[in-house]
Amino acid sequence: MPDIDLDDPASYSSLDPDDMYRRVNDLAVQMADAWALSQAMALPEDLGRVQNVVVAGMGGSAIGGSLLEAYAAADMPIPISVWRGYGLPQYVNRRSLVIIASYSGNTEETLSAMNEAHSRGSRLIAVTTGGRVLQQATDWSVPTLTFSYDAQPRATLGYLFTPLVGIVARLGFLPDQEALMREAIARVRSVRNEWSGEVPRTQNPAKQMARAAFGKVVVVYGSEFLAAVARRWKTQVNENSKQWAFFEEFSELNHNAIVGYGYPSNLSERMQVFVLDSPQLSHRIRLRMQVTGRLMDQFGVPHQTVSGSGTGRLAQIFTLISLGDYVSYYLALLNGADPTEIKPIDFLKTELSRTQ
Repeated sequence: MPDIDLDDPASYSSLDPDDMYRRVNDLAVQMADAWALSQAMALPEDLGRVQNVVVAGMGGSAIGGSLLEAYAAADMPIPISVWRGYGLPQYVNRRSLVIIASYSGNTEETLSAMNEAHSRGSRLIAVTTGGRVLQQATDWSVPTLTFSYDAQPRATLGYLFTPLVGIVARLGFLPDQEALMREAIARVRSVRNEWSGEVPRTQNPAKQMARAAFGKVVVVYGSEFLAAVARRWKTQVNENSKQWAFFEEFSELNHNAIVGYGYPSNLSERMQVFVLDSPQLSHRIRLRMQVTGRLMDQFGVPHQTVSGSGTGRLAQIFTLISLGDYVSYYLALLNGADPTEIKPIDFLKTELSRTQ
């Protein structure tokens, strides 16, 4: 373990020259700004007559779509899905709304999806900072939410999830979300006072969880509206902490993953499972969580159950996202890793750019 004192925020810059810590702290600021932008953007009324919604994006730009799908699917009267890849699924047509989410505006898979949507006559909305997505959206008169925030895409989640909630609500696919979003923003501001660097480790759950995950393979369990939050935790540990991590979903994991606890027999002590819980999850799912916890105890698998803050599902989602961001940040420091750089992804993009 490197010589880093998590209780001394002034020391963070030695491993964090690009100040990822500020971006982690900024989540509520991003949310408030993005919500205002989503309420101010012009949306044609006939967009409310589409028959399905697809959010197209990759990586940190796509996770907002997954969070929206998990949050809204139970309440939306039409299907919603997320597309991570080139082109689009066959069912997308003139009666589809395709939301293009790309922080840079230059992600090749997302541009492919945008072009395919345009060629099929699908309705389009774009969320981006610029690039070719903005250029094409301007050329095609596509309603576009643009924002300016200098960070890695994964560190702009407030801008890539919050407006999606506002857009689908304004189109009539969700009830009014104003009060729920205001609660979520207030709760994220509040929990920052519990998880920030100024709070000592003895009183800071995020630092304690990072210590528990140090040197371990991290596995995150979620369900229902928290399933995509588990995915977010997994990807943040991968990208921020430079560490192996996976996610699983209840109750599917009860039909396969739990059978794999036995072998390799010496691996259990090298695992750390985090279970994302909420009083708003269904009774049977929460019962499965409890029984699965007992199974993990039997197999000696370290695990911890964590819950979000707030009464609304949005507040639960956003506060658990914030907690995962802090955990992954502190874990990066414990690993002696720069939480911002993504050298393997940069390498991959360079190699792919040589062959168009």
